[in-house]
Amino acid sequence: EKQQPSKQQRNTCRAHHSPNKPPPTITMATSLARNLLARAANQSHRISRSAIIASSRSSNPSIFSACSSSRWFSSYPPHEVVGMPSLSPTMESGTISAWNVEEGSSFAAGDVICSVETDKATVDFEAQDEGVVAKILAEAGAAEIDCGTPILVTVEDEGDVAAFQDFVAEGKSEEPAAAAPAEKAPAAPAATPAAAPVAPAAPAPSVAAPAGERVFASPRAHTLAKERGHGEISALRIVGTGPGGRIVAQDVLDYDPSTAPAPAAVAAEPVAAAAPAAAATTPPAASLPEPVAGPGYTDYSLPPAALELASRLAASKQNVPHYYLSIDLALDSLLDLRSNLNSTMKLDEDDDGITVNDLLMKAAAAAMKTVPAANASWMDGGFVRAYDSVDVNVVVGNGSGLYAPVIRDVGRRGLKSVSDDVALAASVVEGGDDPATVPGFGDVGTFTMVNLGAFGVKSCAPVIREPQACALALGVIENRIVPNDVQGEDEEIYKESVMMTATLSCDHRVVDGAVGAQWLSAFKNHVENPVTLLL
Repeated sequence: EKQQPSKQQRNTCRAHHSPNKPPPTITMATSLARNLLARAANQSHRISRSAIIASSRSSNPSIFSACSSSRWFSSYPPHEVVGMPSLSPTMESGTISAWNVEEGSSFAAGDVICSVETDKATVDFEAQDEGVVAKILAEAGAAEIDCGTPILVTVEDEGDVAAFQDFVAEGKSEEPAAAAPAEKAPAAPAATPAAAPVAPAAPAPSVAAPAGERVFASPRAHTLAKERGHGEISALRIVGTGPGGRIVAQDVLDYDPSTAPAPAAVAAEPVAAAAPAAAATTPPAASLPEPVAGPGYTDYSLPPAALELASRLAASKQNVPHYYLSIDLALDSLLDLRSNLNSTMKLDEDDDGITVNDLLMKAAAAAMKTVPAANASWMDGGFVRAYDSVDVNVVVGNGSGLYAPVIRDVGRRGLKSVSDDVALAASVVEGGDDPATVPGFGDVGTFTMVNLGAFGVKSCAPVIREPQACALALGVIENRIVPNDVQGEDEEIYKESVMMTATLSCDHRVVDGAVGAQWLSAFKNHVENPVTLLL
């Protein structure tokens, strides 16, 4: 006989099947469906651990830069679009010099995906975790790519690679459509003869590299110019399209020697055309916008050289851990040596002979021989590179005419040879000659010297020029009352001496405080006992 349910069991059953509460089976099914949906959503929205970061192979965390990547939700399998990363605080664009992976190949943590060339150096683009390359969106050696522009598509499953064969990033699909009307625009002047006088834009290259002007170009542009057989980029008539007129890689790729005017073309023109030719070369000197006056201020535009210098110094000050050491130098013996050396040479009236700055440069090179650890550089791979020769960048000029030509192998050369190179560099600034004709202009040595004594400055803490580890600033030469180191009954307690203050800026990653102090001590010894320069 079937047992009837009790009243309590009937109430419980009604409660479970009440309209306001679903039955247990429906509740379990709903909970299971929610779990499945949550798991699927978590799988599709999960941030891929195979995100690629850029690294210059350094232990310095500030050099690492997370790449620009995004998850694309479309008919494609789950994937990630990786953009051109910003590898330095001043980087706005870069060029992929070489891909180390191919489409369909897998990579692991630490593998180098590609090499990116910036305006300062070439660094590696490394993977943080494993993944598969589904599509390469940017070719190696092409034009410069703005930071954030898609360059790569990655997936987690190798079976999803085939689906991206015809993949096109949304950021790129709009560019060809916008470029199409531009290609048809040049056809209009052909149908309208009246517009023909506007077409001759050929004189533009003639103002690209006038004599006496510096040529600013990216490292990639210099490399491409040599690879294509054009030679030095300073000899080409190229109009830069980069920031501030800077020549970029695309300018070299678009360069056609057959259409570029020869430098001697202006000289071959008749005398009657000399005035228009001179007028055509005048705009570069006045190419900067006029100052803009505001309520209580005036804005001045800067030339490309000043902009590049500001960018390099700002990046160097951010990346290099500076510290400073100062010391006072007695120049009495050094001045006597200079007088004796110049008296033995037959000098012209306008020839100053060997200067105090030449002797101080030689003393700095001798100090590098005594403390070779200071003649080194911090490299991107996290190691220190020591140099055999002392190549000194000497700062000459001021303002927009500020240069730092390198004087090679100062330690092994004679004083007269070093003095001649420094005098040649100074004559370029004073005479307005073309810096490109002087060896060493634009090169980076192993050490930098700047002398501010001509401006009455007593001391200065210079900014180190990467990748160098030291920079020396020299102050004004002045007479001071100092303690007399010769003690005797007839000797005065104090004496007058010709003194100078020298300040050394050091990169603490390469030169610590003890090494910096040793270098300054050696430098002081060579200056105050200049006969040691002969050793």
